[in-house]
Amino acid sequence: MRTHRQTTGQTDIQVDPSPAARRRRRRRRVLLAVGVCLVLCLGLSAGGAWYLNHKVTSQIERIPDVFTGLTHRPVKPPVGTAKKATNILVIGTDRRSEDKTTGEDATAPTWLPGAQRSDTLMLVHISGDRDNVTVVSIPRDSWVRVPGHGSAKINAGFSFGGPSLAIRTVEELTGVRIDHLAVVDWDGFKAMIDSLGPIEVTIEDTVHDSARDKTWTAGRHRLDGEAALQFVRQRYGLPGGDLDRVRRQQLVLRAILTKALAQDLWADPIGRYRVLDAVTSNLSLDDGWAIGQVRHLLRQISEVERDNFFFTTAPVRGAGRVGQQSVVFLDDVAGARLWRTVNEDRAPEWFAAHPETLLPHTPIR
Repeated sequence: MRTHRQTTGQTDIQVDPSPAARRRRRRRRVLLAVGVCLVLCLGLSAGGAWYLNHKVTSQIERIPDVFTGLTHRPVKPPVGTAKKATNILVIGTDRRSEDKTTGEDATAPTWLPGAQRSDTLMLVHISGDRDNVTVVSIPRDSWVRVPGHGSAKINAGFSFGGPSLAIRTVEELTGVRIDHLAVVDWDGFKAMIDSLGPIEVTIEDTVHDSARDKTWTAGRHRLDGEAALQFVRQRYGLPGGDLDRVRRQQLVLRAILTKALAQDLWADPIGRYRVLDAVTSNLSLDDGWAIGQVRHLLRQISEVERDNFFFTTAPVRGAGRVGQQSVVFLDDVAGARLWRTVNEDRAPEWFAAHPETLLPHTPIR
């Protein structure tokens, strides 16, 4: 039995502490131990979170001065939710493409005029009330006016003048003011799929990719990252040419989105880090887009209902040739109506009136 030694002026007296006193001391020791562990865990968690956040964000490359020098830009409507909407131009490249203009040249450390073309152009509109997201793909072979260079394929804007001219070209075409720029390589989507797990896509018609001697049979397919990359990179054997390729890209993006939302990554820090690490290693953003703003926007997008994500393609009048080039001719009339609803933050109204333009109703080959 442990005793407490009480000292008086004459002698020492052995006093046994009461049961209640012993319980109070044990309780204090337990609470102290728990408190120390909690502080240590919080410190480690905070330090770990800071390290992981720093590691992920430091991987993002920054593109300087993309909006510097741009004049006569579109203006957002000053009323309603439109003034709070966010418009992002997403430029996709493919460093593993056999096409040198969208292959290694497109991601070279130094931009080379005439050598770097975008493989994918998407205007992403996040509504001002953060209730819906619209993704409009612009076919890379679209024949448009490139400021200062006459008529050309829209992806030539990136080639002739880099990100700034690409933004100016899209703004003049659409009348929509671009707030931010993101350049991503398709390797990033491959890595993202591998971190999330295989995605599923449905192909309506059997097609053969002669470049890779691969046949995509009609039906449902489960794709890992490498297979998905082959799926979006196919250029030969597609009946609809560039338009079919655009639809495939959107199909894969929608499948990734569905997978990510189903996993509730905001409630899974480890899973979230794994996915963000895969994406940011293949991502470049304009230097005016603060990481805090990016994080806040991603959190808002994650709370959008799945049925409020709209994927579509800029209205097309047809395809043809200009000289030796195979091009896509956009429908200026229908396009102007679509872009107006996007600019005024009324995109769902367009899709309610034109449901056939939405991805679920678009044949995927």
